[in-house]
Amino acid sequence: MRNILLILVLLAQPVYAVQPDEMLDDPALEARAREVSKDLRCLVCRNESIDDSNAELARDMRLLVRERIVEGDSNEEVKEFLVSRYGEYVLLKPRFGGSNWILWGAGPGMLLFAGIGGMLYLRSRSRAKAPGEASLSDDEAKRLEEIMNR
Repeated sequence: MRNILLILVLLAQPVYAVQPDEMLDDPALEARAREVSKDLRCLVCRNESIDDSNAELARDMRLLVRERIVEGDSNEEVKEFLVSRYGEYVLLKPRFGGSNWILWGAGPGMLLFAGIGGMLYLRSRSRAKAPGEASLSDDEAKRLEEIMNR
């Protein structure tokens, strides 16, 4: 029983939300549509591709992708059309450029900033006097002498 279950798990194919009535008759065009769809984000489900989402908007986007492919658009033209319509957030892998420079550079920039801050802090701590090294003022020394001689 365990072996059968293991075999079924290993043979299981990924489940797509694409409905049979959405699929194109031409297998080559359908493969292109799947290729484009896997890089597009469902705007309702957030981090799912439109192929994996059951949302109504994802279905509309899948149909739109297939329409554009049938009309003769290339894969990049289909993506550009969807970006112009829904914004760059529709791409699962954002582009490296434009306003995304801030997003791409924020992580490494903050790490560098924290590293420099940490090094400066450790450097200032190594130069600081130890608490026992502070000398007493004359008044404090006299008072200490009085206390010790009692």
